[in-house]
Amino acid sequence: MCGIVGYIGTKPAAPLLLDGLSKLEYRGYDSAGIALGGKTLCVYKSAGRLSVLEKALYHEQLPQTVGIGHTRWATHGAPTDKNAHPHVSSDGMFAVVHNGIVENYTVLRQQLQHEGVTFASQTDTEVMAHLLQKHYDGNVLAAVQRMVADLTGAYALGIVSSHAPDELFAVRRASPLVVGLCRHGYLLASDIPALLPYTRRFLSLCDGDIAHLTRDGFAVFDENGNAVDRPVREVTWNVDSAQKGGYDHFMLKEMMEQPEAVWATLSPRIQNDRIVLDEFSLTDEQLSAIRRIHIVACGSAYHAGVVGKYVIEEVTRLPVEVDLASEFRYRNPLVSSSSLVIIISQSGETADTLAALREAKARGARVLSVVNVVGSTIANESDDVLYTWAGPEISVATTKAYSTQLVMMYLIALYLGQRLGRLDDDEYHALIDELKRLPDGIRKALLAAPQVKQLATRYTALEHAYFIGRQLDYAVALEASLKLKEISYIHSEAYAAGELKHGTISLIEDGTLVVATACCDRIREKTFSNVQEVKARGAEVLLVVPEGCEATDTAIAVPSTHPLFAASLEVIPLQLLGYSLALLRGCDIDNPRNLAKSVTVE
Repeated sequence: MCGIVGYIGTKPAAPLLLDGLSKLEYRGYDSAGIALGGKTLCVYKSAGRLSVLEKALYHEQLPQTVGIGHTRWATHGAPTDKNAHPHVSSDGMFAVVHNGIVENYTVLRQQLQHEGVTFASQTDTEVMAHLLQKHYDGNVLAAVQRMVADLTGAYALGIVSSHAPDELFAVRRASPLVVGLCRHGYLLASDIPALLPYTRRFLSLCDGDIAHLTRDGFAVFDENGNAVDRPVREVTWNVDSAQKGGYDHFMLKEMMEQPEAVWATLSPRIQNDRIVLDEFSLTDEQLSAIRRIHIVACGSAYHAGVVGKYVIEEVTRLPVEVDLASEFRYRNPLVSSSSLVIIISQSGETADTLAALREAKARGARVLSVVNVVGSTIANESDDVLYTWAGPEISVATTKAYSTQLVMMYLIALYLGQRLGRLDDDEYHALIDELKRLPDGIRKALLAAPQVKQLATRYTALEHAYFIGRQLDYAVALEASLKLKEISYIHSEAYAAGELKHGTISLIEDGTLVVATACCDRIREKTFSNVQEVKARGAEVLLVVPEGCEATDTAIAVPSTHPLFAASLEVIPLQLLGYSLALLRGCDIDNPRNLAKSVTVE
């Protein structure tokens, strides 16, 4: 959600800020701006794409070596020039960029207006610029600390001030922010790809941290004002992996990376033909006390959790509930010390999921998180964390992160099943062997791309599509439907196939596309019966079936695997279908409208 960059060093800041913002475009935005520090702040901002801002700056001479930048996704106020970040205090001495939401901004705004402050925008962010001016008494760091004490909500901030022309300030509260250490200075960013052209060394700020950066060094203070050390980490993936690498879109590149991403997640956890999850520290006594598992997530991560429910229940025979994080946190959930809560989030910063985690911990549950971003808030606040090692995922529509989440569900299921004694050795090792074949199966499934592209030409004029399946097939249908709607803007819904007759079938008419996922052997005939029902009402049917399955309708065949793992192969051609239709319809595939990669507000 939005993007922050900052720089202080020996080089001109503006080119680095603009380049950093370009690396964060995938997060979604509708305006952009920069503020350059010095004895006089220079602010440039505009609604629209980053190219609009770059064009406005083309002839400017900008030697300043400190600054902040922002790409905004509108929350408070429309996407206009005035509402774009950075926002500046009335005296012009402070500039602020902000990700997140200040929940008490209305009260703060009213207080400031009562004190005579005139606001130039509709945003919650402008409140902070005026608060900095109000609290300044000769020490900018102290003003930042006092301003933060006034705020309620989630935010990441970059701040420059003419009172401190050679300093840069950063604040984190429940919204990601990292500091990069490069040879010519320090960088600030809301995500690591913005740092990669300049450094692989970074530190993640923790909740409540305030960072004070100069050209000579930096200091980090916690919310109580105490100096703290934050570990410096090194990015291990290649810089090129955050670029398109010759593909037309990040989404296509990331789909093609799925075999490698899945293997990167699997291979460290399979040792001597056993599942090893050293990061999962549950003792035998603690494990035997678990009576129920809750999987909590949002969006595609939730769909991975639905797959996880079926697989974990089948293998462990423990009851598993799957909750949308936005519902879990408000429904007075029945979790306790006998509950294991599995949190799934690609970014590790999803606001509702983080709140659900805290709710679960407050009720005594053990929390295991499955995330992709090292050092993220969800990872830091969990009892245990399993990283998916998908590498950077730039496209808003997830593909490889989802696939690695599925694999982590399988690993957790087999690990728990073996430790609980619910799997005999022969079955356990047979399932591990099948897991190790998944990357090759995904590679083969991706070979369907030309067939899917050709099929997509039939459907470009679609207004509605429906996905149906049963059990694990239904879980895949949920994700496939989301992929189609979010990037092609075709209205799409997913239904458990057996529920069609309870109302949904009334929507089927001549030419309606119905995609039937049918890779679960024992219930395929039931799904085929539902296919006949929609065909009788004029639907055009597209099937996804395993190789060797006879089908009288148009079908895409995927490699066979164990039924528990079929989702990993079944979803591949349906990702390709969403991509192909979006391409044919001229949509902005990597940055679909109204969406953002990391949803750090409710």
